[in-house]
Amino acid sequence: MIRYTVRCEFTDDAVSQRWVDWLRDEHIQDVIDAGASSGEIIRIDGDQIVYEVRYGFPDRSIFDSYIANHAPALRDEGLNRFPLELGLSYTRTVGEVVG
Repeated sequence: MIRYTVRCEFTDDAVSQRWVDWLRDEHIQDVIDAGASSGEIIRIDGDQIVYEVRYGFPDRSIFDSYIANHAPALRDEGLNRFPLELGLSYTRTVGEVVG
């Protein structure tokens, strides 16, 4: 299994709440429809407003297909709804589940 994590930091809690609502109502299902087997939203403990969205993909080939064929349009949609100028910053990591 492959884990794909999208971490987003916010400067405005109201923007973060709208972003979480969009993830719950639309985006996570779009990623699942594009090949993920699961998706979850984690609010990270601490003083800053930070969330991680963790997606599971059954294997590397399905993840690679997602990245090549679906991720660009889904990222564009997210940036159109929530431009970086609203005080967001993203990082992404990918790893293989080994235990």
